[in-house]
Amino acid sequence: MRPLVVAITARALFDLEDGHALFEREGLSAYADYQRRHEDELLQPGIAFPLVRKLLALNQLLPEGMPPVEVILLSRNSGDTGLRIFNAIEHYRLGIVRAVFTAGADTHPYIRPFGAQLFLSANPASVRSALEHGVAAATILPSAARPTLDPHPQLRIAFDGDAVIFGDESERVSQQAGLQAFHAHEIERAAEPLSGGPFRGFLSALHTLQQALPADDPPIRIALVTARSAPAHKRVILTLREWGIRLDEALFLGGRPKGPFLETFGADIFFDDSMHNIESAMQHVAAGHVPHGVSNE
Repeated sequence: MRPLVVAITARALFDLEDGHALFEREGLSAYADYQRRHEDELLQPGIAFPLVRKLLALNQLLPEGMPPVEVILLSRNSGDTGLRIFNAIEHYRLGIVRAVFTAGADTHPYIRPFGAQLFLSANPASVRSALEHGVAAATILPSAARPTLDPHPQLRIAFDGDAVIFGDESERVSQQAGLQAFHAHEIERAAEPLSGGPFRGFLSALHTLQQALPADDPPIRIALVTARSAPAHKRVILTLREWGIRLDEALFLGGRPKGPFLETFGADIFFDDSMHNIESAMQHVAAGHVPHGVSNE
């Protein structure tokens, strides 16, 4: 069994926005000087911090001999200016031991050598490049839902369906021909499995991990939160059955705003290809935009 490996950038893990704003205003030299001067000041958790902490906490529950969940830090800092980041990792007792510091160069080429199934970044260009190379990736966006240091212990992840877990062929029908044509298309092809989208592999890895963990008090809960509604639900259910993946919750919202439902579910993160849905989600939970499919062309 392959270990679950998540690659994350420093700006997604910690709050580095002040330094990043300085970098954009005054350049690399000013940024480097700023990080050195503040080296002993503790970085605050970023949007994805609770997610990372919960992922790493799963290692305490894994059966003996099972490969551990691993989080890899990818940073465009230099090794010198990255010392502040490692100080924060040590302070929060995060089990992150592998890192790459590129001194301004792109970080996404290092995702594959580490075998990561997911890449989280605050840089949209890096996310697009990762997706183009077949890696599940999402842009972590600033959120009205601030990270908490005392989250619910259960890891809860929510996914959109079309263009995220599944391919975007059905979404194309909806956007090009309308809702009625979409429903007719899905009814006609209800028994035909949907193609896999960029997050199929990560969902499968997460499901495999879930199956290996205690079932009486499950530490992982997975939800599908989709704008689909009946009768377009059937194809989704049969596709997941064909893939051998069981979800804990499936919400078919028929176009209702997703944010309040994600808050009720208690998502640690939600992945969606639509910025409209991400804007709703990020008022309530951490959200990752997946710039893939017809909605992002």
